[in-house]
Amino acid sequence: NSQYGTAVVGTVSGTSISFGSEYVFNSSAVEITTCAFDPNTAGKFVIAYKDHGNSQYGTAIVGTVSGSTLSFGSEYVFNSASTYRIFGCIFDPNTVGKFVVAYSDVGNSYYGTAIVGTVSGTTLSFGSESVFNSAVSLDVYGAFDPNTAGKFVVAYEDNTNSQYGTAVVGTVS
Repeated sequence: NSQYGTAVVGTVSGTSISFGSEYVFNSSAVEITTCAFDPNTAGKFVIAYKDHGNSQYGTAIVGTVSGSTLSFGSEYVFNSASTYRIFGCIFDPNTVGKFVVAYSDVGNSYYGTAIVGTVSGTTLSFGSESVFNSAVSLDVYGAFDPNTAGKFVVAYEDNTNSQYGTAVVGTVS
C-alpha cells in the first residue's frame, strides 16, 4: 500500500496467531517504525516513525485497541528534522502515560537524542529534546527500569567511537 503507515491487531491462541484488518495511521510512506504499549493503560500504545510525507520528521501517534479494532488520534511531530534510527519508544512502567523516544537526529549531525512524551487520551505532548551522545549514534534502543520510577537505559552504536556498543542512564523528571 505504497509503504503507508499501517497497523494490525494480532491475537495469540496457543501457538497460533490470527490477524484482524489492517488500519492505516499515516497515508504516506513511513520508515523506522517502533511501537510500545502503555503498561498502565489497557489498550493504549504509541507508534513513533520517520514520516516521508512530512520531510522525514520524527512523528508519533497514539493508538487504541478495542477487540480487533484499531483507532488513532492525530499525528504529532517530536523532531522537526530528518530523523533516523528510531528504535527506542519505551513507556515508564511506574508512571501512567510517560514514554521516551530515542533516535538519531539527522538535523543535528546524527547525534543520539531522546525526548519525553506524555499521553493524555489520544493527545501527545513532548518536552525538550536531550542529547545523550554528541556524536553519530546508530541502532538506538532503550528500556525503563521497572523498579525505579523515571530511570531508563539507552544503548546504541557509537559510530564516532570505533562503533562501540555504548549505554547511558537517563532520568525522566
